[in-house]
Formats: sequence, C-alpha cells, structure tokens
Amino acid sequence: MLHGRIATLRHESRCLKDNPLGDPHVREVLVYLPPDYEQGGPYPTITLLPGFAANHRSMLGFKPFEPNTAERFDRQIAAGASAPAILVMPDCTNRWAGSQFLDSEATGRYQTYLAEEILPFIDEELNTLGAEGRAIAGRSSGGFGALRLAMDRPGTVAAVASHAGDAAFEVSMRPMLHHAAIAYEAAGGLEAFAAKVADGGPKGPFAFDGLIVMACSAAYAAEPGAPAPHCALPFDPKTAVLNEGWDRWLAHDPLGRLAGLKAAAESLRTVFLDAGDADEHGLHFAARMLFEALREAGATVTYEEFSGGHRGTSYRYGTSLPLLVDALRAD
Repeated sequence: MLHGRIATLRHESRCLKDNPLGDPHVREVLVYLPPDYEQGGPYPTITLLPGFAANHRSMLGFKPFEPNTAERFDRQIAAGASAPAILVMPDCTNRWAGSQFLDSEATGRYQTYLAEEILPFIDEELNTLGAEGRAIAGRSSGGFGALRLAMDRPGTVAAVASHAGDAAFEVSMRPMLHHAAIAYEAAGGLEAFAAKVADGGPKGPFAFDGLIVMACSAAYAAEPGAPAPHCALPFDPKTAVLNEGWDRWLAHDPLGRLAGLKAAAESLRTVFLDAGDADEHGLHFAARMLFEALREAGATVTYEEFSGGHRGTSYRYGTSLPLLVDALRAD
C-alpha cells in the first residue's frame, strides 16, 4: 500500500502531432504524489526516463519480491529517509520501442516534448518548485536522455541522475552492430526488418540488437526522405564496415559533446552516476569516463560502482532519488 498516490494526467502534444511514425500525440503522464500532498509543498519534481523497450508504466510494474520505483521511494519518504517529492513518468516511447528522448526528423521531437511541454505542464498542474526544483533521472537509454536534456538545454533541470546511461559508443554500442547487420540480412534488408519488427516485436537471436540499432539510427542519423525507418545505418549492410553513419552516431555521444558537458557542469547542482562493475554493455567504463569528464568541467558529481550487471538495477533509484531531492531543496 502506498502512503502517497499515483495520478494519471493526460497531455495533448503540439510537437508530436503528425510525427513521422504516426505515434499518438495525446499521451498519459503518470505522477507519484507524496503523502499529504494537498497539505504540503511546493515540491521538487523528478522526471523518470525508462530504458529502451520500456515505457512510463514500466516504472510501476509489479514485482513479486521487491517494490517498484514509486513504492520504494514512497517507503523512503514514510521512513524519513527522503524528503517528499513528486515523481513524473512521461510517455516518450515510439513505434521502434525507444526515442532516445531526442528530436529526430525520423521519429518526432521528443526532447522538445519533454523540455517545452511536459515539464511546464507539470508545473502548471501540480504544486511544484518550478524549474529550480526539477531533476531528471533515467536508466540506460533513459540515463542518456536525462544527460542530454541537461547538456542540450541548460537551466531546464537543476539535477541529474544517470544509471548506466548510454555513452562511450565505441565501447558500449559498437559491439552490437554486427548482430544488427546479421538480423537485417536475415530479414531481407533494413526496410523489411522494420516492417517485420513492427508486427510483433523482434524475433530471432540478433533481432533485439537490430531493433536497438535501428531505433538509435533513427534518433542519431535521420534520413526523412528515405523509406522507413527513415535513417542511415552506421555500417555498410553487406560488410558491416563502419561508414559515415557511425560518425553521426558519435556526434550524439555525451562524451564527445564538450560544450554540453561544460553547460551541464555550470547549470546543475549535482550529477549522480552509477553502473554495475560487470555491465554487459561496458557502460561502467562509460560511466567512469563521464565522471572524469564532468569533474574536469567543474560539476558537482558523484559516481558509484556496484556489484552487478546492466539489468535488474531499478533498486538503484533508492540511492539516487533521495540525493536528488536533497540537492533540489538545498538553499
């Protein structure tokens, strides 16, 4: 039983209307409201971004032996282990199971949706502290989206947590490219793969990696005039040799965006990074590099490395969320 409550808001988006994939522009926004919400406030807000192939409702998914993210945070508030805050869970998914939370001519304007529509909408609808009281947090692709929002739009949020967020693409993303090449060839090409995966999801040993690479290509290397999925691949499909599409990927790597790292360092009260020491995608190596880059840029940044891999780590929000709330409430 929650001490607080979950509320469902609905938002009609201007920037997602008529998006290239025909995905819905009227979407839910789930919010966790702390105990005695009506009697307190104003409250900090923490926007939560899920990993790839998950959505806003995944944050509230039932788990038989552990609390979900909202339940865990609710228990921390009730126990006095965290000051109260509002959790915001927007729907930023698309037909390819993940938008990377960026603006793309191939999928839609998802960073604009977050920064210019959802965050102001929450401030209008709920009793919040406004922009100075906003944090954003995410895991994996969600951690990437959280970092990029702070880097690309300084001042939009005041604190960030990235749990094994995508970065250091040469380490974390490149190994899956040849799996994707195999999946596309087996399907009869990228266009055929896109058609098949939209009907029932990825099937076959390498199809999930194919889906991730396709979704990332649509976010990082859009080609709106090309057939669906309207993107350039980062490799030659016949040889799997890297091409100029890979350069377009690298331009989106947080570690290659020095101006954005400096902007984040100057505008954020705190950054929290973590990763498992056996992350299957090598994202602990990426997190170590991000920690050093942000520290060199002057950020107040904390890095923790824990025993474990990439999956099943939502419990780590139990560490990051109270830290973010403390930073947002600091004078």
